[in-house]
Amino acid sequence: MVLADIVNLAIANRCSDIHLMSDLPPTFRKNGEIVILKELMNANNKQIIYSMLSAEQITKIERGEDLDFALTIGNQRLRVNVFRQQGKISSVMRLLSGRIPTMDELGVPEVLKAISMFPRGLVLVTGPTGSGKSTTLASMINYINMKKHCHILTVEDPVEYIHKPKNSIISQREVGQDVGSFSLALRSALRQDPDVILVGEMRDFETISLAVTAAETGHLVLGTLHTMGAANTIDRIIDVFPAGQQNQIRAQLASCLRAVVTQQLVVRQDKSTRLGVFEIMLVTDAIQSMIRDNKIHMITSTMQTGAKVGMQTMDSALAELVKREEIDRETAMSACVDKDNFKRLLV
Repeated sequence: MVLADIVNLAIANRCSDIHLMSDLPPTFRKNGEIVILKELMNANNKQIIYSMLSAEQITKIERGEDLDFALTIGNQRLRVNVFRQQGKISSVMRLLSGRIPTMDELGVPEVLKAISMFPRGLVLVTGPTGSGKSTTLASMINYINMKKHCHILTVEDPVEYIHKPKNSIISQREVGQDVGSFSLALRSALRQDPDVILVGEMRDFETISLAVTAAETGHLVLGTLHTMGAANTIDRIIDVFPAGQQNQIRAQLASCLRAVVTQQLVVRQDKSTRLGVFEIMLVTDAIQSMIRDNKIHMITSTMQTGAKVGMQTMDSALAELVKREEIDRETAMSACVDKDNFKRLLV
């Protein structure tokens, strides 16, 4: 049993992730749930993991460092994490589409096309791990690439989707290979004449601060956070900053934030695949004032009345999918934010 066999089996069974854990057969994630395929009971996971690694990577993992990298097996591209647990080597691999899906194919709200065309400002795509944020962002970058004549700069860890220049030129920098960190990449980004900057993950104070500055200085900055909902996202950003700087970051966000898109994946009613559900917040004058005046808790009610400009809450998006019989009520209930409000939306 070699890695290519495992990858091909995952592809054939339409799985999203492969888990190689010590003392277990290879396991897979399909439609959000972990499954074991009996064909792989005798696989040597450690040997399979080591077959992916260079001598330098083996040295790093054996001294306790985690590894993140991208790998291509046949025509299948993988995002790979290798780590130690209980002193043993394990790995999780995410299967990536070899072709970048369009926004129409993903079924994202039409307003995301308009968001992608913003000339400047900060756009955040948020949601839990494995919710499809990277794929949504790749489709947005692909749309910009087709529609604009500009320079797109991405900073990723690792690079997941490979973009080919169309009407734009694209520079894709991988953390750990091309540059030491997200913050270092952002520090030099403004000297590289970008129009659009993609920040693969805004995980610390310095990266967030530099991303906000880039958005303020006339660039369109796309970034991700592991948050659910617009209000939580704004609070998370503000909370990263020291107390003495929080009024300043509120003012900066009010000025440069353009949209927050939150997404999650839910299983279709026929259990065949999962589909994305999206919450959309567009920063209007009213929401700017709420951010500036620290009235973040009022944002959700403004989104509920903002359907005409393209806004929607997670609960309203889920209710619409139930009404269209694309997902069942129980699935929606488990994914909604406010169960009482969700029930009212179904009436």
